[in-house]
Amino acid sequence: MSDTPFGFGLPPEEPEDGDEGKKKESPGEGQSGGQGAGGPANPFGFGGLPGAGGPGGGDNPFAAMFGSMNPNDLGAAFQQLGQMLSYEGGPVNWDMAKDIARQTVSQGTADGTKDASVGPAERSAVEEAVRLADLWLDDATSLPSGSGTAVAWSRAEWVEATLPVWKELVDPVAERVGLAMGDVLPEEMQAMAGPLIGMMRSMGGAMFGQQIGQAVGVLAGEVVGSTDIGLPLGPSGKAALLPVNIEAFGKDLGVDKNEVRLYLALREAAHQRLFSHVPWLRSHLFGAVEGYARGIKVDTAKLEDVVGQLDPQNPEQLQEALQQGMFQPEDTPAQKAALARLETALALVEGWVDAVVHAAAKPRLSSADALRETLRRRRATGGPAEQTFATLIGLELRPRRLRDASRLWASLTDARGVDGRDGLWEHPDMLPTASDLDDPDGFVHREQLDFSELDKMLGEAAKGDEKGEKGAEDDKGTEDGGK
Repeated sequence: MSDTPFGFGLPPEEPEDGDEGKKKESPGEGQSGGQGAGGPANPFGFGGLPGAGGPGGGDNPFAAMFGSMNPNDLGAAFQQLGQMLSYEGGPVNWDMAKDIARQTVSQGTADGTKDASVGPAERSAVEEAVRLADLWLDDATSLPSGSGTAVAWSRAEWVEATLPVWKELVDPVAERVGLAMGDVLPEEMQAMAGPLIGMMRSMGGAMFGQQIGQAVGVLAGEVVGSTDIGLPLGPSGKAALLPVNIEAFGKDLGVDKNEVRLYLALREAAHQRLFSHVPWLRSHLFGAVEGYARGIKVDTAKLEDVVGQLDPQNPEQLQEALQQGMFQPEDTPAQKAALARLETALALVEGWVDAVVHAAAKPRLSSADALRETLRRRRATGGPAEQTFATLIGLELRPRRLRDASRLWASLTDARGVDGRDGLWEHPDMLPTASDLDDPDGFVHREQLDFSELDKMLGEAAKGDEKGEKGAEDDKGTEDGGK
């Protein structure tokens, strides 16, 4: 669990070689509005605005906004501030999130890589890689292709395509937080404090939007497809790869770039098959996230204290309170169950993809083992995707037992064949549990219920009941009519 699940700021980063001086610059030395712009010292993340971080910036975001602006920038700053305070939409200001994500993408990544439009050659290479990946996967899984189309996205296009799903994931948590912010005062006092509550909600939506936008923008510089975090972030049936990020991913691996692209296409296409042909899986994963959100409780005493002492000229007080653990997961059986359900499901998804892709790639790609291990470590040690999600809603999407799940799926393949292994996705109750990952051999050789036969029996029973009811209506005088 993240130490500051609702800090609304990106996790702190260790300075890389050559960056020590940059990390130690004083606020008045012109820091850029990149990843550090949304840190604790600048909670509202105005570093991306014109003039931010200039003389007079300090720790005050409003001073950072207005300290060194020229007249042309001042109007734009006031306009954005007005939009923030007048926002009356849902729990997250998604317009702001989208704008900031696009701004973050345009600044480029820490290694200096800039976003670029995808050219015809790159687009053709991605389409060919996904087509070939799907052919290889036909031998490794009984699930048919789930990639109706293959697309090559720029980072900006990834932001545009995935924001609707981020909205679905983050809104339940943000809504819970927003309601808590408005309910801390007694009902008889809420009317009197209406403007203050409205301002808090607007600023809360802006804070979420600011930090979500920045986090998603940073993540866009790291992901290689639409399923990197184990959840389907893109449109259904659309396999997507990001050529600029794939090139950066394979830069220092010593592997031919065509093999890197093809291996990543295998992973993307395998995810698409699973999410396209296991209809309950998406709702199962998202339901676990919502279940987690419902268990969030608020330290009302701390929030009441903040409300009572809130200084309109010092709005970072509210942000500091958020970072001090005002919102914490409720340690209840339901909360633990939701988290365990999500962690296990993610491990099973990633383990299945890992096993299936390895089976397809091992006979055909000389670098299959090396690429598999690289991606396992990247996924299991908590890469940028996991950090981003932990920052946004307090959940770590790290499949802690990926290797255990992969071994279990491989054992199932040996014992039951591809069809027997993939048949377990027909119903959530047929899947291995967390305890099964501890005893994979016991699960592999255990007799499994055939839910397809059970569904058939239930359907026949329902039809029999319908016939009985119809017969009773036709012959009310006969108790057993129509049976």
